Amino acid sequence: MNVATPYHPPVKRSVEIAGHKTSISLEPLFWDMLRAAAEAEGLPINALVARIDEERIKSPTPPGLAGAVRIWLVRQKQL
Repeated sequence: MNVATPYHPPVKRSVEIAGHKTSISLEPLFWDMLRAAAEAEGLPINALVARIDEERIKSPTPPGLAGAVRIWLVRQKQL
């Protein structure tokens, strides 16, 4: 990520959850954070996104997947 320009529109990438491909649009900063979190947990990005998706679905008012990823990443920074 280019630190000089932290504001960038979302970038769409494909992920696979439970054998199904879907796409998520996240800003590059969040993609970098997601990659780092997956590495820290020793997981592929797809596996971490699948875990976040499982948690999201259990919520009484689940956000969209991209929003859930952002929320999960911010909460991890706070822990």
